[in-house]
Amino acid sequence: MADPELVDVVVVGLGVGGEEVAGRLAEAGLSVVGVERDLVGGECPYWGCVPSKMMIRAANAIAEARRVDGLAGTAEVRPDWAPVAKRIREEATDTWDDTVAVQRFTGKGGRFVRGTARLDGPGRVRVGERVFQARHGIVLGTGTRPSVPPVDGLADTPYWTNRQAIEVEELPESLLVLGGGAIGLELAQVFARFGVRVTVVEALDRVLAVEELEASEVAAAALRADGVEIHTGVRAERVGHDGHGFTLHTAGGAEFTAERLLVVTGRRAHLDELGLDTVGVDAGRRYLAVDDRLHVTEGIWAVGDVTGEGAFTHVAMYQAGIVVADVLDHARRAAGGADPSGTASATGGASGTTGVRGSAGAVPRADYRALPRVTFTDPEVGAVGLTESQARERGVNVQVGLARLPSSARGWIHKAGNEGFVKLVADADQGVLIGATSVGPAGGEVLSGLAVAVHAAVPLARLRQMIYAYPTFHRTVEDALRNMS
Repeated sequence: MADPELVDVVVVGLGVGGEEVAGRLAEAGLSVVGVERDLVGGECPYWGCVPSKMMIRAANAIAEARRVDGLAGTAEVRPDWAPVAKRIREEATDTWDDTVAVQRFTGKGGRFVRGTARLDGPGRVRVGERVFQARHGIVLGTGTRPSVPPVDGLADTPYWTNRQAIEVEELPESLLVLGGGAIGLELAQVFARFGVRVTVVEALDRVLAVEELEASEVAAAALRADGVEIHTGVRAERVGHDGHGFTLHTAGGAEFTAERLLVVTGRRAHLDELGLDTVGVDAGRRYLAVDDRLHVTEGIWAVGDVTGEGAFTHVAMYQAGIVVADVLDHARRAAGGADPSGTASATGGASGTTGVRGSAGAVPRADYRALPRVTFTDPEVGAVGLTESQARERGVNVQVGLARLPSSARGWIHKAGNEGFVKLVADADQGVLIGATSVGPAGGEVLSGLAVAVHAAVPLARLRQMIYAYPTFHRTVEDALRNMS
C-alpha cells in the first residue's frame, strides 16, 4: 500500500463549485489536489446550463420569426437542427473534451488527478492506489446524477437522460418526456419548436409544481401553443421498447408512444460511493447535510448540488466563496497566523500567514432566503424566496399582489409572446417581500430587482416610493405592489 502523500487540500469532484474552490485555493498558495472522474466543469458546461441555453436561444429565434406575422409582415421558417448541434459540439463542449478546463486549473497551481476518489479515514482520500493526506481539509463537490424512477421495464430500455438529449445530432420524429419540471419543460419546448411531436407526462397534478400555480398555468399554456401535449396526474407504471420506439403504460390504463423517451424526474447524490462511513458520516441520506459554512464534519466541506440546496450553478458558486474563505481561515489558524478578528474574507482571507494570500474580512454564512431560480421556457419563469403556499404553510400573515404582463404598457406594446405576470408575496407583519415570481419574455432579468428586495428585506413602503422606468417589463412590479391585499 502506498504511503499517503501530504497536501494542503483535496477537492473531490471538479464541477462548477469544486473547480472554483480548488482553483481559488491554489491561487491563494495552498497545495491543492483536484480529483475528477468525468469532465472538469461538471454538468453545467457540458450537459446543462450552457448547451441547453444554446438550444433554447435557437428555439426562441424560431418562435420570434413566427411572430413576424401580425407585427411586421410575413415570414417563412424552416427549422434546422444541424447548426444547433454543431454549436453545442464545437463552441460549448469541445466535443465533450475538458482539456481547456484541466489546463485552467493546473495553470492556477493546482494538481489534477483523473479518477474516482473515496474517503479513507480522517483527512485521507484514496484514488486508485494513491492516497492523499490533507493538512487542512477535504472538499466534496461530487454533484448529482439523474434519478431514474423504479418503473417496470424502464432500466432495460435505451431511454434518454438530459445528456443524450443535449448530445443528439439528429432529432427524432416524436419524443415522450417523463417529468414536468424545469428541465423537462425546457427541453420539451425546444424539441417541439424544431418540429418534434412532444408529449409530457407528469405524475403530479401540475407542471412546475414547485412554483406558483399561476406560473404552472402560463408555462403549460405556452407549451401547448407550441404543440406539446401535457398530461398531469399520470403515473408511469411500465415502459416497453420494441427496437423502434417506446410505449409508456400508465396506472390509469392510458398508453403513450414515441420514438424516444426522455426521463427527467429529478436528480440525486450517490453518497454510498464516497466512503463516508470512514469518517463517521451517514451515507444513507439523499444529500450531504451541511451547516451554514458548508461543514459536513470536522475537516470536510461540501459544495454544490451534493448539498441539496438547489441544483443551480449560482448556488455552487455562492457556496464556493464561503468554503474558500473558511478553508483559508482554517489554514491560517493552523499556522498560528489568524487575524485579530479571527475571521477571513470570501475573496481570499486575511494576510500574514506564509503561503496563504488574501485580505482581512469576515467568513460569510450561507443564507438561502433569497435564492433565485429561473426556468428558461418561453416565457421565462423567474422566482425568488417563498411561494404563496410555502409562506402560508409556515404560518406567515401573507399579502399577495399580482399584475398580468399583457395589461402593462410594455406587455401591450410587445403583443405576440407577451404572456406572463409579476406576483409578490409579502409578510404583512414585517412589511417586506419574502417571495416573488416574474414570468414573461424577460422573466429572469426582471427577477434581479425582486431578488435584491427579498435579500435586503426592503420595506414595501420604500418599494412603492421607487421610480420604475417606463415602458419596461419591470414596471409591472409597481402594478403588483399597487394590487397587494
